[in-house]
Amino acid sequence: MFRGHRMIGVACVLALAACAPAGTASSPSPGTPAPTAATPGKKTPEPAEPPGAKPRKGEVRPIPRTGGLPPVISSIPTGRKVVFLTIDDGWEQDPGFVRQVRDQRIPITAFAMRDAVEARGTPDESGGPARYVGAGKWGYFRQLRDAGVPVENHTLTHPNLRLLGYPAQRRELCGSSKLIEKEIGTRPTLFRPPFGNYNTDTLRAARSCGMSAVLLWTATVQPGGKIAYQVPDKKLRPGDILLLHFRPNLARDFRVLVNKIKRRGYELGDLQAYLAAAQPR
Repeated sequence: MFRGHRMIGVACVLALAACAPAGTASSPSPGTPAPTAATPGKKTPEPAEPPGAKPRKGEVRPIPRTGGLPPVISSIPTGRKVVFLTIDDGWEQDPGFVRQVRDQRIPITAFAMRDAVEARGTPDESGGPARYVGAGKWGYFRQLRDAGVPVENHTLTHPNLRLLGYPAQRRELCGSSKLIEKEIGTRPTLFRPPFGNYNTDTLRAARSCGMSAVLLWTATVQPGGKIAYQVPDKKLRPGDILLLHFRPNLARDFRVLVNKIKRRGYELGDLQAYLAAAQPR
């Protein structure tokens, strides 16, 4: 997390700081029609392109290499007025949020945490009384996947990773990736550390578990759709990564947020496409 002077692009890993290809897709969620065989002579429709603005040629500056460890990224190095939406945990599974993302083709990346998705423990009610905690569990995240949302890694139990040794960190990260691959059908390539806390062991574990980058953020979204900035001028900046949570009143707050971003002249970007463009040539 960066406060005061803003560091654009990537938080470089300090030297003394502090698995396989996607598997077979999981069974469709209840109510999903079974796939049918293609009609002879007719082409099978191709999946829709992921939503969101795509990088233009030469737009994105490369993210520096980090000695073999995954880079820690808090914003995308671009001058274009584009920002990226990410959402953590999985407590409040508001169906209205899925409808907005699907029907309006809004690009967003989800970082799922097992205990939240499966409603183990105390939910996040900072946005008000919870209504949809664990309503669909992993089925809800399959709906998000089908709406074009990548489902990435946010650990199994949401610990402060700085307090754990390497073996425990690796269990949290690899265990989460294995579960997501089983439930969603794709293996995560991005990792978001709980509370934004990480150390060199975290980066080693992320690499071991198949993660290509550790993703932080430059601003958080509070209840009511209010943006809490981490820069002195309290403004959106090109390449910002915004952090939301699955909290009560998510559908309402998300609507407010998206309208606010667009009024300020910003596009919503395809994070995965921008990360691919930022890889060193």
